[in-house]
Amino acid sequence: MEAVKEREDLSARLEAAALTGMTTSVWADAQPDKACVIDPDGRTRSFAEVNRNANRIVRLLRGAGLKAGDAVALVMSNRGEFVEVLAATLRGGFRITPVNWHLTVDEIAYILNDCEARALFGEARIGACGPASTQAPNLRLRVAVGGEIDGFTDYDEALATLDGHDIADPVLGNQMLYTSGTTGRPKGVYRANPPPPAPQAMFALRGYDAQSVQLCAGPAYHAAPLAFDVRFSMGAGATLVFLDKWDSEHTLRTIAERRVTHMHLVPIMFQRLLALPAEVKAKYDLSSVKFIIHGAAPCPPEVKLAMIEWFGPVLNEYYAGSEGGAGFMIDSHEWLKKPGSVGKKPELLGSKILDENGNECPRNVAGTIYHQLPPGGGFTYYKDEKKTQASRVGDYFTMGDMGYFDDDGYLFLTGRSAETIISGGVNIYPQEVDNILIQHEAVADSSTVGVPHDEWGEQVKAVILLKPGYQPSDLLADEILAFARDSLPSFKAPRSLDFVTELPRSEAGKIQRGKVRAPYWEGRARQI
Repeated sequence: MEAVKEREDLSARLEAAALTGMTTSVWADAQPDKACVIDPDGRTRSFAEVNRNANRIVRLLRGAGLKAGDAVALVMSNRGEFVEVLAATLRGGFRITPVNWHLTVDEIAYILNDCEARALFGEARIGACGPASTQAPNLRLRVAVGGEIDGFTDYDEALATLDGHDIADPVLGNQMLYTSGTTGRPKGVYRANPPPPAPQAMFALRGYDAQSVQLCAGPAYHAAPLAFDVRFSMGAGATLVFLDKWDSEHTLRTIAERRVTHMHLVPIMFQRLLALPAEVKAKYDLSSVKFIIHGAAPCPPEVKLAMIEWFGPVLNEYYAGSEGGAGFMIDSHEWLKKPGSVGKKPELLGSKILDENGNECPRNVAGTIYHQLPPGGGFTYYKDEKKTQASRVGDYFTMGDMGYFDDDGYLFLTGRSAETIISGGVNIYPQEVDNILIQHEAVADSSTVGVPHDEWGEQVKAVILLKPGYQPSDLLADEILAFARDSLPSFKAPRSLDFVTELPRSEAGKIQRGKVRAPYWEGRARQI
């Protein structure tokens, strides 16, 4: 009974602390010596250490003149300082913007200025960080992590003399992430009234306990790893293990050695894990894994089924975006009954499918997916009211995704509106074609695109990445095209096929279909 009361007391303290961003402080008191974050190089920081540094960073920022609501930018790879700065902004009332560190100098500088950053924490190995900061005149504080950057204060030196005790006046901070910017400049997704932090009950439902270990295999600056790996481990008191680049066997080795229980992955990671030789996959004990959450890109049903057969029914798929969404979720058991779905229409917030005229589509007819905004209005695109309003119909908004509800209310994604192929006036959704092509034994991955056709406007083309051991040939191309024709309606089947040695991907793992499509349209005034 005493143990039960202790757990209940801890849960109550965590719920209260979450409202002021002080969750890490509670965990530091409850389990001070437990590993909070483990860097890719093996360095370990305890919960007590992360909490002390978070307090020091708040004092550092306040000493530089920052106040609640001011923006703090983070240009940093997956490492412990990322968590410490995040913990500081959560309790100091600051608005944090983690920046994609793969961007160019000008792109990083644009985000620093657009988010109105007053402080920047940058990693020395990211060469663009220093030059970008010189283009951001409003910065009051520049702090270098992991080495020297000209004009920056050293992270460890800056914190060394500051008080690590909990601040007396915590204020819950905010975050503003930037969209990938597939058309034009990226835009900040800003919520004036962000949703409350996840309750402790949610962590219990997902199997978190005192032994939980979270793996972060994707870039922490991206919305999904930031939420499902970094923020969830901080909230649940789990150890966070960082990887800073993808290596399929190293990922399995890390899961086995660290006894990882929870992780967020994307479909390309599934595909690369599945592509490992059988003898490599057999080397590692993966029995510790309790919960894999995935999303960010459509997952071919064959790939997901293979993962469930390997890891067991521990896969849980979500559908949302940086802007939010209605909160679609589907576990492995439900997905096996509805393969390819991302879940049933949620009850809390509504979703609907609209056609080009704004009319709601009947069941099994694809259209643009719209999500209901939460009370208070949800998000805006920072300093871009025109883009904000362009995404909305009443109190619903769209992220440009397309899909349909089946007869039972389950949502199936068919692609993005910008990717839709229009051939002879008929809409063709490339993801549906890719889901078939990837079932061919020679196909490692596929990106179907529309290419110019004088009569039909566009014609369906498959762009194929082959598995190791297969070589491009006319015979193999004909075989793959015939395979597609056997499985798809004739109007959806690719009419031609090109082999490539790689497919362009975003850092979140999404195929950049626009980049695949672009060479076929070069020199044309019309792009459709």
